[in-house]
Amino acid sequence: MFATRGMSGRGNPAAAAAAAGDEGEDTAEELLARVTGMVPAAVSAATAAAGFPGRWKAIAAKLGTLPARLSDLSSHPCFARNALCRELLQSVAATLTDAVELAARSPGAGKLQTQSAIDALGARLDVNLRDCALLVRTGVLSDASAAPLMSMAPAAAQADVRELLARLQIGQSEAKGRAVDGLLDALERDEKGVVSALGRANVAALVQLLTAPAPAVREKAAAVVCRLAESGSCDALLVSEGALAPLIRLADCGLAGREKAVLALHRLSASPDVARAIACHGGARPLIEICRTGDSVSQSAAAGALKNLSAVPEAVHALADEGIVRVMVTLLDHGTLLGSKEHAADCLENLTSSSDSFRLAVASDGGLRSLLDYLDAPSPQESAVRALGNIVCAVSPDTLVSLGVLPRLAHVLRVGSTGAQQAAASAVCKISGSGGKDMKRHVGEHGCVALLVRMLDAKSGGAREAAAQALASLAGHPGNAREVRMDERGVPSLVQLLDPSPANTAKKYAIACLLALSSAKRCKRMMISHGAIGYLKKLTDMEVIGARDLLERLEERGKLRSIFSKNN
Repeated sequence: MFATRGMSGRGNPAAAAAAAGDEGEDTAEELLARVTGMVPAAVSAATAAAGFPGRWKAIAAKLGTLPARLSDLSSHPCFARNALCRELLQSVAATLTDAVELAARSPGAGKLQTQSAIDALGARLDVNLRDCALLVRTGVLSDASAAPLMSMAPAAAQADVRELLARLQIGQSEAKGRAVDGLLDALERDEKGVVSALGRANVAALVQLLTAPAPAVREKAAAVVCRLAESGSCDALLVSEGALAPLIRLADCGLAGREKAVLALHRLSASPDVARAIACHGGARPLIEICRTGDSVSQSAAAGALKNLSAVPEAVHALADEGIVRVMVTLLDHGTLLGSKEHAADCLENLTSSSDSFRLAVASDGGLRSLLDYLDAPSPQESAVRALGNIVCAVSPDTLVSLGVLPRLAHVLRVGSTGAQQAAASAVCKISGSGGKDMKRHVGEHGCVALLVRMLDAKSGGAREAAAQALASLAGHPGNAREVRMDERGVPSLVQLLDPSPANTAKKYAIACLLALSSAKRCKRMMISHGAIGYLKKLTDMEVIGARDLLERLEERGKLRSIFSKNN
């Protein structure tokens, strides 16, 4: 029904039945005639009511506009064939019956109660008037569907979906809740069909239900919004119709629908613009609080949303103010649901990429040890390795050694995915570059050199570049240089990386590494035998740094020029 029955439905059902007639048997035309005939008596009763003259005058004025609204409704060609029209007329009949009954009450007893009842009557009348206009404007009357949702006929099912969508805008909260139930069923059966039928007004009505007084309605509305967000087809509509603020409020208050609200925020925040808007609406604090105290599903979704927020520079300050580092480190240690730890690692990677203050905060809050423990997994996560690589420069070399950073990086180089290996190679390069010869020696002692040499033949250009850069740094220690030279794939793979094609981004690091190895005659002969001179001539013409120096060493021109220079 469009509106609850009110006083007559609860206190005097006989009077309501007498006034409205046997509505279950009447046609839509008969109901219309009956309701139209009830209006003059209701106006007269409101005009003659004792007490609260201002309120009754307003109600009488609204009642006076009702015949015109009913006329607009009845003039539609499909008026008699749609169940919504009949339900609306039944609701209007109940409102008119209650108006007559309430106007006849003595104002002396229960003054406050009577005043409240008059206000409630006015609100119901507003709903009836609004629904008359909406029912014509939505276009649902043209469907005139009598087929159930289970029908196999696509046209009938689509018409029924449009009716459900119209019901989101029409009637009282309880009726809208039933419409949301039907919409959830429709989404289960034909999500694409429901999404294709959605309009801006339907989405706006759904968003309004996120703040409905009834917790059950809020929860159901949040479930529909979550489903639409997960479909990936309605993001722009949901955001433009103001879904973010009520979703954040549901997440913040711990009310019904919290889990679905957080899931929707996670999905919507995948867009940087939406993530920025969530931060501007104050969404960081409730999401972080859910990571602290929420159930496992909500916690994982909140962590995913925070990961998305942490990738937006404008949101980072808000996250810092809410203590996100400590929360993400804790989640990395104790997250239970699949995805929670991964989201925490992604978030820490984003944060440590943004500033030194976050790198220091993660290190001081125990994040380095947590990341290292996480990397002991059989398949180390790429983002955790990158986060570790971001932090290493903010930690002393002694700390890196004492915490066992190098064995973990060697583990990743050995068993990690290509992306994780690339991140580990970058971390090794940072460590060896900032820690001096002792750190280069430590890296070599943990078996990283041979693993990096193996990476020189990786299919990924980024992995090859990271490995060559790390080896160029490590080759500054004699023991590491010796290990590269002794590896049967070391020099040949480095020479292959002298390929002058633009796609080869590792060539400058390969040159630097080969320069460090070229002091050994055997190594120079090996470079020449694998075609290094041909590559270097092209790279010299391209003015690649170091190419000319290496070419001269291989051709021994540098030494000859030095002799001629002294003789002159």
